[in-house]
Amino acid sequence: MNLNDAELEKEYVISSIDTDDEEMKDFLFTLGCYGGEKITVIDKKRNLVISVKDARYNIDRELAQTIII
Repeated sequence: MNLNDAELEKEYVISSIDTDDEEMKDFLFTLGCYGGEKITVIDKKRNLVISVKDARYNIDRELAQTIII
């Protein structure tokens, strides 16, 4: 399942990043989003607020769809 399907405040482990867009993969990597890393969805409204490596980020649903948990 992808990050859009995640429950709020539950910790997940990223299994992969599902995109052929290298720029998107590189951007997610700079945020700490890569296989084996823990991720938590803090809020879901228009966009998602996520917590990765003790930092919070606001990402859109298209980006969240590429993060497989």
